[in-house]
Amino acid sequence: MTTPPNILLIMSDQHSPRFLGCAEDKVVRTPTLNRLAEHGVRFANNHCGNPLCVPSRMTFLTSRHSSDIRVWTNRCRLQSDIPTFVHHLVNAGYETTLCGRMHFNGPDQRHGFERRIIGDISPQLGHIPSYTAGQTAAGVKVAGPGRTAYTRYDEDVTQVGCDFLESLDKNPGDRPFFMTVGYVLPHCPFIAPKRLFDEYLETIDVPQLPDGYHDSLHPFMKSWREHRQVDELTDEQVRIARAAYYGLVTFMDEQIGKLLSTLADTRFGENTLIIYTSDHGEMAGEHRMWWKSSFYQASVGVPLIFSLPGQIAEGRTISDVTSLLDIGPTLVDLAGGEPMFGVRGRSLKEFLVNDGEVSGWHNTAFAELGGLQNDPPARMIRRGGWKLNYYHGYDRPQLFNLETDPGEWNDLADDTTYSGIREELLAEVRADWSGETVLHTLETTQNDYQVLGEFGRNAHISTEDGPDLWTAPDGCNVFPEI
Repeated sequence: MTTPPNILLIMSDQHSPRFLGCAEDKVVRTPTLNRLAEHGVRFANNHCGNPLCVPSRMTFLTSRHSSDIRVWTNRCRLQSDIPTFVHHLVNAGYETTLCGRMHFNGPDQRHGFERRIIGDISPQLGHIPSYTAGQTAAGVKVAGPGRTAYTRYDEDVTQVGCDFLESLDKNPGDRPFFMTVGYVLPHCPFIAPKRLFDEYLETIDVPQLPDGYHDSLHPFMKSWREHRQVDELTDEQVRIARAAYYGLVTFMDEQIGKLLSTLADTRFGENTLIIYTSDHGEMAGEHRMWWKSSFYQASVGVPLIFSLPGQIAEGRTISDVTSLLDIGPTLVDLAGGEPMFGVRGRSLKEFLVNDGEVSGWHNTAFAELGGLQNDPPARMIRRGGWKLNYYHGYDRPQLFNLETDPGEWNDLADDTTYSGIREELLAEVRADWSGETVLHTLETTQNDYQVLGEFGRNAHISTEDGPDLWTAPDGCNVFPEI
């Protein structure tokens, strides 16, 4: 790249990497993202740093692990003195804009973004019980055709993003732009526009569990399932929720299509690097599980596509193991900025150009969980085809060979044939991480969270340059829609 490109980064919320036509899903309709992959580079083994909204996004922005920044749960806040890659892009000469979702907690709603053109969304789901049910079976049972504030929000994000690009086209600044467009879909509740729900209801499958599945399951996962009551769900409830999730993915793809169509009509259409990703995945019925908060690939895996025809490779799929933590160093590298210091991610630039071969790539990704719904802290390591999941307080980990067992059905942790790789990965995953430290830190910050939460309710924050939160119009939430 001779000159730093403009950058448009699109981040959805809770998009399984498997629900993509370009990832060989034969049912889902994602023409926009398929075209993006056709004219760009898709990373097929990309991972988030923590399969939960806030910690995933904060690790993505800082290129550091949850334990590095003390952000493990959705209550945690990113300290304002920790630089993000957005700070680095400003220092490299970029104008930075946030349009939509990023899930910052606390009064600092920018973390490097110079402007915010539409605020973030709080639940605002009215009478729909699916969201308030949280990660339990009740949140899956309330599913089907309808409308929510989430679909309306993403429509508003698209419109504001398009308006901004058109305005910038008429009055371009003297700096290249970096804009993040944050969508909240296909996040649950599993309620999709009726036309899309109907499209998928009769065409999708209902995943089944193999015989003896529960008998050989790791005790952590048995507890996970018990707390969330997923085994109570019937085939019909699973089918309805999956149809809605498919519909939400296509709805999101349609919004991205409108945004990219507007971009193509501006002067920036041929010199804007487009990146698509999500904060974490969604089980969507795989292993008869839902949501995120686990280390299965559908939860911890994340779509990642880069596209800039003529300047990076087209139609290339990278199978090496990568992470959301690699995006920041990549963008700073492409922007010609000073390298990010003290971070865990590495630049993906060499995968995007030339022959795509990168010598010495570490081919490793880590993810953490801080504990949710009585779960203990946990940490995962993925190296090449191997994955090991370590759960604090349990005698043994899980071990999977994803090359021979991509569905993660066969836990090899007790097989002595693989004791060497098990001990090697177990030592590495525990080398700079402590479940006790995670628990202690979260316990000692409970009072801090209470004080800050009370401040949020009592403070009168100025919003003269625009609100930090989006307000849902009346009539957004309609369920069921007949």
